[in-house]
Amino acid sequence: MRQFVPAGAGGLTGLGLVATLVTTVSEAPQLRILHVDGDTFFASCEIAMDASLSGRPVWVGGGRKGDGIVIAANRLAKRFGIKTGTACFEAKRLCPHGVLAKPHYDDYRRISRNMFRVMERYTPTLLPASIDEGFLDLTAMERYVWRSPSAADYVNRLREEIERTVGVPVSAGLGGSMWAAKLATSAAKPGFCEIPLGREREFLADRPLSELAGCGKQRERSLAALGTKTFGDVAKMPSILLRKRFGIWGQQLWLFSRGEWTEPVRRKEKDRTTISSSTTLPVDESDYDAGLIFLLSEAARLTGQLRREGQQARELFVSIRFSDFERAESQHRFQHPQFRNSVINEVMEQLYWDAMRGAHKAIRQISLTFTNLHRLDTQPTLWGSTEAERWGAIDDALQLLERRYGKNAIMTGAQFALKNRNDFFKVSSPKCPFGTREANQPDCIKLDPRIPNRYIKKLVCI
Repeated sequence: MRQFVPAGAGGLTGLGLVATLVTTVSEAPQLRILHVDGDTFFASCEIAMDASLSGRPVWVGGGRKGDGIVIAANRLAKRFGIKTGTACFEAKRLCPHGVLAKPHYDDYRRISRNMFRVMERYTPTLLPASIDEGFLDLTAMERYVWRSPSAADYVNRLREEIERTVGVPVSAGLGGSMWAAKLATSAAKPGFCEIPLGREREFLADRPLSELAGCGKQRERSLAALGTKTFGDVAKMPSILLRKRFGIWGQQLWLFSRGEWTEPVRRKEKDRTTISSSTTLPVDESDYDAGLIFLLSEAARLTGQLRREGQQARELFVSIRFSDFERAESQHRFQHPQFRNSVINEVMEQLYWDAMRGAHKAIRQISLTFTNLHRLDTQPTLWGSTEAERWGAIDDALQLLERRYGKNAIMTGAQFALKNRNDFFKVSSPKCPFGTREANQPDCIKLDPRIPNRYIKKLVCI
């Protein structure tokens, strides 16, 4: 508690006493930010889905057939020198008794959603950062929530619940900012690390700048040219020099290195600026008509996603990579932003054949990008509903049907033709499964422990 005495507030009274106005103000609680990160997430998901993999070296393969390069390896596999980027055949040579698991991205997203649903019960503010990590604001929790238990007890209870109900181990770090919390998690893995209040500078002093998220190779080289390799070196530098060289980021880095930077968790609602899809086909495709079917299927999916987010596209880009890795591209700019499938598909088909003009090689990869996005007005007018509003109602109905009857219950003609022809539609990338708008899901989902083999597919709502 601090006491402030305004100047001139006191004076002599008739009784010869001094009357002083004393204002009492409570100190604002210091920020406490928790970072939670899944341990070797993809590999841990495979173990959660198949109990027979527990206690064995496991790595997940990327590439067309899931046997290209390693995209994740558990700690047992890392002891044999297997890491992200290792060729799968080299991983097998290093660890002959290890297990190569092919990726199951839809399952990873499902497990991620379950993990975040557990997290949001422990904090009023949750910010997902990627598919397997998020930030939780625990400021003032010691006053109103855990009180007698320590922060470590509260966080470890969260970690235990995630591992028990979701099946994936997580590590955590607690600090005064998101930067500090993430560094604490890196220092803790596997486990939990808390940076005590007032000891941030001591914790950071000897840690290399390369550990800081957002400090890329170029910034690291620029800082090394100034003679700084650790946070302790940065703390000793003049702040004006860092501000002049790196702008506001340099000032923030200087304050952070001195333990003076605080950064609350803020969930910002931002419209996306672009939406894209890039798919490497399972095999090189020499049938150009099949390539067009796939492109139109992806265009329908992305257009529907844009309408659900209340946006429309002004520019389209199509890129085709051939079997020899050469690339052909084409683009189009509409006079006005568009959201209708019929208009977009007509232009998309023209762009595709423009890119394929004179081509004679098989297709390896197809990419599609919508950019220069604008808000879509779906509000009704005095003359009745608008076309955008009617399309929005259709999209809402399609979502309802998919939730009730399953994914791909309703498809466009191109999507149906693609489904009958091959399994391209199953290829998906491991991105964060939802944005901040979707972070609060009402129903908690737990695993059924009675089904050990790929039991994640037997989710039961409680």
